[in-house]
Amino acid sequence: MNKLLLKTPRHPDAAEAPTRSARRAGAVQLFPLLAVLLTLAGCSLAPSYQPPVVDAPAAFKEATATGPWKTAEPAENIPRGEWWKAFADPTLDDLETRAAAANQDLKAGAARLAQARALQQNARSALFPQIGIGAGPTRQRPSPASQGLAADADTSISTLWRAQGTVAYEADLFGRVSSGVDAAKATTEQREALFRSLQLAIQADVAQAYFSLREFDALAAMYAETVTLREQSTKLFQRRFDEGDISELELATSRTELASARSEALGVARQRAVAEHSLAILLGQAPASFALAPYPLDRVRLRVPAGLPSALLERRPDIAAAERAMAAANARIGTARAAFFPRLSLTGALGYESAELGDLFKWSSRALVMGPLVGTLLSLPVFDGGARQAGVNQAHAAYAEEAANYQQTVLKAFKEVEDNLAHLRLLGDQTQAQDDAVSSARRAAKLSQIQYREGSVSHLNVIDADRSVLQHQRVAVQLDAERARATVNLIRAIGGGWNSPAVNLSPGRHGEGIF
Repeated sequence: MNKLLLKTPRHPDAAEAPTRSARRAGAVQLFPLLAVLLTLAGCSLAPSYQPPVVDAPAAFKEATATGPWKTAEPAENIPRGEWWKAFADPTLDDLETRAAAANQDLKAGAARLAQARALQQNARSALFPQIGIGAGPTRQRPSPASQGLAADADTSISTLWRAQGTVAYEADLFGRVSSGVDAAKATTEQREALFRSLQLAIQADVAQAYFSLREFDALAAMYAETVTLREQSTKLFQRRFDEGDISELELATSRTELASARSEALGVARQRAVAEHSLAILLGQAPASFALAPYPLDRVRLRVPAGLPSALLERRPDIAAAERAMAAANARIGTARAAFFPRLSLTGALGYESAELGDLFKWSSRALVMGPLVGTLLSLPVFDGGARQAGVNQAHAAYAEEAANYQQTVLKAFKEVEDNLAHLRLLGDQTQAQDDAVSSARRAAKLSQIQYREGSVSHLNVIDADRSVLQHQRVAVQLDAERARATVNLIRAIGGGWNSPAVNLSPGRHGEGIF
């Protein structure tokens, strides 16, 4: 370390003048080279980034596009709105708010985003000089050879006190550093998009869990009514059997139907308990500390327009994340290519050094070194066995992988929208047909009771008719819940909503409206 420091002598004489002049001449010759190299700073070797062209259809197969087709423009930074308020359910609004504040997956996602931002800041720090200060003694005994003495010459041990500031800076030749910064920035933007995708997923999961709970509440109310009616019927049959009016077969059949209804009611209660526990976890609570009062599900009549396929590329945060991953991989190609070119590391130190601590900060003890403290000013590997080319090949392959992932994400998004549009279209027809089935089953049950009282049919016919009503009612409730969940899935598939004049978040009466 001592040999690298150019110490200013306390009493320079004329004999040293030519040496100083030679050093100045060498520095003058070095400046043009440095100037040429610095002009190359920031010249990126990354390919010009062009995202793959997506062959988006003009309209979804399951929906008719409204309005003129327009070219998709990145809009992933537009904040999403509170789309769940379109259902006009205050309880759901409260649950979504609580999940946003306490969901542990969201907190983990926010932490991942913070890590990405810190890594971006760390990468950007390479664009600036690194400055440090230090002080301390060095005790050394030089070898005779280093002093130009005979091998058996005696050298003395000396102590050198040093206090200095150091500067290190790598010139951004061929964009090696800036490509790393670009990759880190794109990765941060990818993490931001993934965090928004996670937010949308949590919001949708809360809504679906809520509607599942309401489905079980509706089934529980239906079975509670059925159990009450069958208890009354069983008591009546017990009296008639005691009076000898009916056989034991009819009484046993009535008891069987009552026990079956109670069993199915307990099964619904079990499913509701599990669903309530799942919702508690989404809200960041222990299941023991969470309870939701029963409230049967009402039919959801919300209509969600799918919009244009091209707009889907703007709204889906997972598509934005896949695109940013491509951008990061493209920037890393520039970093890999820059390894073929020289690296310029500028370093220097300025401070004081002396043999005595009391002389350390005297002007005559000043010392200056310009140039690499360790290594060389310019470095370029000549032969590496193909390691640099392998790095470039790996970077290109990584970009190809991210490009394929992007295309697959887009195709998956189109499929999810088409699936949920088909679900809602067919569920609407199926619900109407099921309503007709429930109405007919109730009519058949009423007629069977009249015929039973007239003695035209046996009690088994009445039981079959009642069982049919219960079965069709259960299917109707399940279809209503499926329709609510499919509506949530469609909103999630189109990327949620955002606060803009193009989106109508004004629900009509009884939850009816256009989103």
